[in-house]
Formats: sequence, C-alpha cells, structure tokens
Amino acid sequence: MGQVYLADTRPQSGAVASADEVAAAFGAVAADRAALADRLRAAGRDAEAGIVTVAALMAADPALVDPALAAVQAGAEAADAVLQATETQARMLAALPNPELAERAADVRQIGQAVLERLAGGAAAPPDADFILIRREVAAADLIELSESGLVAAASVTGGASSHAAIIARGLGLPMLTGLDPAVLGARQGARALLSADGGVLIVSPDAADVSAVARKAAASGRDPQAAAPATPAVPAVTPDGQLVTLLCNVATAAEVRRGLAAGAAGVGLLRTEIPYTNVPDWPSRDDQQRRLEPMLSLLAGRLATVRLLDFSGDKIPPFLPPGGSGLAELLAHPSALADQLAAVLQAGRGAELAILIPMVRSLAEVTVVREAIGRATAELGCPVPRLGIMVELAGTAAVAETFGPAVDFFSIGTNDLTGQVLGLGRDDPGGSPALAADPRVLALIEHVVAAATAARISVSVCGDSAADPLVLPLLVGLGVRTLSVPAAAVSRVRNWVSELDTRACAALAAKAQSAGSVHEVWDLVRDADLG
Repeated sequence: MGQVYLADTRPQSGAVASADEVAAAFGAVAADRAALADRLRAAGRDAEAGIVTVAALMAADPALVDPALAAVQAGAEAADAVLQATETQARMLAALPNPELAERAADVRQIGQAVLERLAGGAAAPPDADFILIRREVAAADLIELSESGLVAAASVTGGASSHAAIIARGLGLPMLTGLDPAVLGARQGARALLSADGGVLIVSPDAADVSAVARKAAASGRDPQAAAPATPAVPAVTPDGQLVTLLCNVATAAEVRRGLAAGAAGVGLLRTEIPYTNVPDWPSRDDQQRRLEPMLSLLAGRLATVRLLDFSGDKIPPFLPPGGSGLAELLAHPSALADQLAAVLQAGRGAELAILIPMVRSLAEVTVVREAIGRATAELGCPVPRLGIMVELAGTAAVAETFGPAVDFFSIGTNDLTGQVLGLGRDDPGGSPALAADPRVLALIEHVVAAATAARISVSVCGDSAADPLVLPLLVGLGVRTLSVPAAAVSRVRNWVSELDTRACAALAAKAQSAGSVHEVWDLVRDADLG
C-alpha cells in the first residue's frame, strides 16, 4: 500500500507549446548535459563526463528532434509529438537484430522523458510517505536508488519477469508488476494505491474489500513483508530424510545483504557488480568499484561472498561497449579493467570468504586469463587467493561442463540466462518466467552440469531465480543440487519449502520430468507429486 508516484512527468493535457519551445527543450537538455560534462572533466571525472556527453549528443540529434518539431508545426500537441518521435526512434532500434543496438531504445526514451520533464517544468519529487513507483520503463537503478526512500512497490508498462529490474525487485522484497496496460500511466499522482504481485493487480483508490482480499492472499503465500532484522547465524535447510541444503542469497545492494543474513542465509552466492554501471561511458575505476562494494562486503565478514565480475550482457550493455561485442571478452582484453575490478574486490572484501565468479564463460582460455590476473592481484596486495568459479548459463558451456570442471573450483548455474537461451526468450520477454527452468531441455542440461561437478569433485549451486520457484525447486533438489542462492527476500520461504521435500521423491520426480513432452506437463507433475 502506498501513494502513486508517477516518475514519467509530461505536460498536462491541452498544454500549449510551440515548435520553438519544443526545440528549446531539446536544446536545454543537450546544453545542460554538455555543461555538466565540462564540469565533470574539469574535476577529473572523465568516466561520468563521457556518459553525459553521449546524452547531450542524443538530445541534439536531428533524427530525433526534427520529427517532433514537424509534428508540432502540423498541429500536434507538444507532448504527443515528443513521445511519438521518441517512440518511433526507440522502436526502430528495438527491432534491430543486434541485441546490443536494440538495447539503445531505452536510452532514446530517457532523452524523450527528459524533454517532457523540461516542458512540464521539472520532474515530480517522490512523496514523503510510502509510495508505489509507476513508470513506462522501470530500471534496476530506479529501485536501488529509491529502495530506502519510501519505495514499497513498483509497476512497469514494459519488461518481463526475467528483466534485471524484476530480479532486483525480488531481491529487495519489493512487489513489482511488469507488462501493464499503458493506461496505468494515467493514474492520479499521489493517489492511494495497492499493488499485489501475487494477485497480479494494481488497484488505485482501493476499498476495504480490496485491501482484505490482497491481505488474505499475501498471508496465504507465506511472504514476509517485514524489514530486515540484524544478521543471524546461518540456518541451513534440512529435508525430512536428513539432507542439508545450503541457502545463500543474490544481492546488488547492502539492503539485500542485510535482509538475506537476517533470514539466516549462509552468505552471498551471487553479488552483481554491474548494476551501477550499465549507463556509464567507460569502464568503472578501481576506487569507484571499491567504494560501492565496501557497504556490501563489510557485512559479510567471515561469510561466503561470491562476487561476479562485471556482467555486461543481455539487457545490461553499457554505451562504451561496441555493438555485438562480448562483455566478458572486452573485460579480459582491456589493459586495466579486470585488474581494477579484482583489486577493488580484494580490498573491499578482506574480511569475507571471497570467491570470484566469471559470467558468460565460453572457453577455458577465459578462465586462464582470470586465474592469472587473480594471481597477480593477490601477490601485489598480499591477499589470500579466492576460489574461482564460472557461471554456467550458456547452453554450449553447460553441454561441455566436464571440460571446465578440472579448471575451476565451483560451478554456479544461472538458470535465468540458460533457460532464456534454450527457449529463445529475451530478458524482457513478457512470456519469461523463472518457472520455465522446469522445461525438460533445461533440466537435462542442469543434470549434466551437476554430474560434471561431481566427477570433478567441485561444488555446484544454482543462483537463478528458479531456485526460489515452487515448480522448479523440487526438481533442482531431485537433480542433486544442494546449494541454492536465491533472492534475499525469499530465503526463509525457500528454507520452509526444502524442509518439506524428500530428496528420493524429488529424484524420482526429476527423472520423470525429463521424459515429459512440455514444461506445462512438468508443472502438472510437480503439482500432483507427493514429495513429503
């Protein structure tokens, strides 16, 4: 429950603005960013200056500006003209077959929103009370920045359940809905509203019956709406037949770390480092990375902290990467980017049980480069050598996992990307869902990876959101997974579920599921199974 916060400001309907005023708004956005870029460069902050310069150039691009001006001159309302021009450009980019170029659609929309805010006299400030963020396109950064400022839920017109914004929301314990009707953007600013992720509804101005119905559904789901308490000793999950399952949490913020530890997580199985840098113009500096990592890693003294190297892939491609390039390949090829990140991690995590995780691995050569870089960094700083693992999230890598086993210390199966690749779904696809990891083709790859880890005598975990999905969790346990890294807000819930799962019954279910004809058939098998 909270007040509606419409962050996408635009002029009121019927507001009159001439073509000259629209041109001035575009020009002001470009000029503001150019001036800021100059100030940042003068202060030696070249990385930040670069991204602002890119934004200034986009705001001045005739390909974006001229269609909006022409529409206003032809009689269109200024806000409609700006939105139309922006959306036309964005859709052209989004339709490109190159996923990196397609991701630039969001950048164009951000410029259009800045122009609308200029025409409207500025963006509305968040309410002082609890609020529900509503945007056409909620970003992961929105949630992180507002998570401790009264944000209680979020609603987005675009995106899907596998977008990184949705993943961050789950980790923060924030209810979030995606793929909503654009009519939601017409809600009254400041109105009382109720959002239920379980029920899939956003109700503006709810009555008593609405509130009661949502409260009953939340209670039935077993979700814990309370804020994080102080950290507690690690509490493993134990199955009825005595099998221990270690629970870790996935995090990108200190708030998530605190919440996961309060729920008894043994540590962090996935620390996402790239979220703050998806819109910057250059590789982040060592000092900036250390500054951002310290609030999280300082909470993990004596506990496992699995830090993933910058994962610029999918819907997280920053402007400085070339179109079509591999984020990992660029990281490894850069003269200082990998060394800077490793130094920042080692310094910030001196008290933690550090492990380094390589994303989107395709070859043993990539593992060798990182291991050698770790050796140099630890020798220079006098730090212990952390364990080194790989994300198994590409179907090709999963299929040959046995070739990677002897070269690493652990596997971490990323079911979000693995499932998307196997099924041909993007992160923002509305049809995406963590439960799709129950597809027989995905299960077969997971089984293969677990077998490869066993043969190599290394540990294996699942860090995708499917580990916290009730239709997938029993299958993972049945396939032999004994370490799960889940959204911080889901730790207690997953522990309760695991405590009701007999591993032998789960193994029989997983074997049967791999012979199923579809993921829907697997879901039915799980629902009907007696797993206690």
